Amino acid sequence: MTTTEREHDMSKYLILIYQDEAVARQADGESISASYQEFQQRRGSSLLGGAALHPSSTATSLRRDGSGGFTVADGPFVESKETLGGYYMIEAADLDEALEIAREVPAGVGVEVWPVRVAN
Repeated sequence: MTTTEREHDMSKYLILIYQDEAVARQADGESISASYQEFQQRRGSSLLGGAALHPSSTATSLRRDGSGGFTVADGPFVESKETLGGYYMIEAADLDEALEIAREVPAGVGVEVWPVRVAN
């Protein structure tokens, strides 16, 4: 299979990284950890992008108000101890490969893997 054929057969997945907000606050301002650097080097060919997110206190939520407008609120859509701390967009042959990659993410609490719907 050529590289072009392999790229065409690849699916995109979003890996959402969850962390304990208190632990994240302690590490705020630190550069990327060695474990994340190692993961990125090891899985670089599958990574399409990614980033760490600012604390949940900096999030702004928009909720439909039922009359065609929106209510704007400070904070994340759902409040919890575990918050979304970052993400990776990856390419993988299938869900099994995406889960294999996700298992290597050095997340504090855990990750979610979502298939990305790509418009044709």
